[in-house]
Amino acid sequence: MSSNRNNTSIVLGSILLVVGILALLGQLFRGSHFWGNFWPFIIIGVGALFFVGMLVGGKSVAGLAIPGSIITVSGLMLLFQNLTGYWESWSYGWTVTLISVGLGIYIMGAYNGNAGARRAGARVMEIGLILFVAFGAFFEMIFSAGRVRSLGSLIFPAALILLGVYLVLVRSGLLRRGGGDDFHQPQGPGQGQ
Repeated sequence: MSSNRNNTSIVLGSILLVVGILALLGQLFRGSHFWGNFWPFIIIGVGALFFVGMLVGGKSVAGLAIPGSIITVSGLMLLFQNLTGYWESWSYGWTVTLISVGLGIYIMGAYNGNAGARRAGARVMEIGLILFVAFGAFFEMIFSAGRVRSLGSLIFPAALILLGVYLVLVRSGLLRRGGGDDFHQPQGPGQGQ
């Protein structure tokens, strides 16, 4: 019974701590439009509370890592967009949610010691990253063609090249076969070198 009371105290105390810190920062930086610039920290804090709950609750609630990752990563993306004003990145930024689901599954597997969940989480993150690069390249290169050259206009073509190299060499299995195995037949007994 006291364990549940301690867990509740930790979670509620964490909530009050986050809200208090944000309120204090809002008062200290009143002239800088703190809330207008840093409201995504509220979302990040809510996501972090899921991780606090996971740590307090133990391995039986390791699944809290999944919504914790989704909410925290979404808050980080919103923070980036809010600070840069680049809201157009949602056209492909939704793939970050898929990456965060994989991250949550990976963290859950790592916390529980489940290698299968870690592999599944890594695979979902990989798919999300591939989609991020593909959709990002599409939207940044095609729909941003008339705008001033941005960093994204250089990053995404380079990322497409890296993704292509990865798919050709690693995912296709060419890298695992070895360099000369495809060109030289093994020599049997009695055959000279």
